[in-house]
Amino acid sequence: METAHSPLALWETFYVIVGSSGAALTGLQFVVIALIAESRAEASARQIDAFGTPTIVHFCAVLLLCAILSAPWQGLSAVSLAVGALGLGGVIYGVIVVLRARSQTGYRPVFEDWLWHAILPLIAYALILISATLLRSNPYKVLFVVGATALLLLFIGIHNAWDTVTYIAVGGLQANEPGEQKEPKAEV
Repeated sequence: METAHSPLALWETFYVIVGSSGAALTGLQFVVIALIAESRAEASARQIDAFGTPTIVHFCAVLLLCAILSAPWQGLSAVSLAVGALGLGGVIYGVIVVLRARSQTGYRPVFEDWLWHAILPLIAYALILISATLLRSNPYKVLFVVGATALLLLFIGIHNAWDTVTYIAVGGLQANEPGEQKEPKAEV
């Protein structure tokens, strides 16, 4: 039976730790959104869709990836399909996030925003998708790429949640009149 000697078994502790972190940080992002709601500032739904919701999605993607890789699979074919579906879904969602960031008018993203909210997540999900296609042929090396990518998504989420909190703390999120575009004081 393949499961007793599966390369996934060697990664069990890693995925338990990283998946638990993803779950805990998802809760942290709810606190961040609560801070926005309690502040006197207003964020548009477009801003939250472009900058807040993706952070939750990245944390949940880490949790899902870790759950997939920790499940007792009978072989790597099904794992490849599940991981590939996650990667493909992430790439599609990444493109949606780029479109949302471009269409919102309450904040003008700077290079760092594009890097952390668009470029790095797209790279991470593309790496997951590519890894899924290579998993069966070279699982021991590919699992290092998948593990690094899970950490990358976790760090992206941490950075983006922190960025949002510091943006609010310095007063960057200000209530705008309808149709008014305000120059940002800090990054989202």
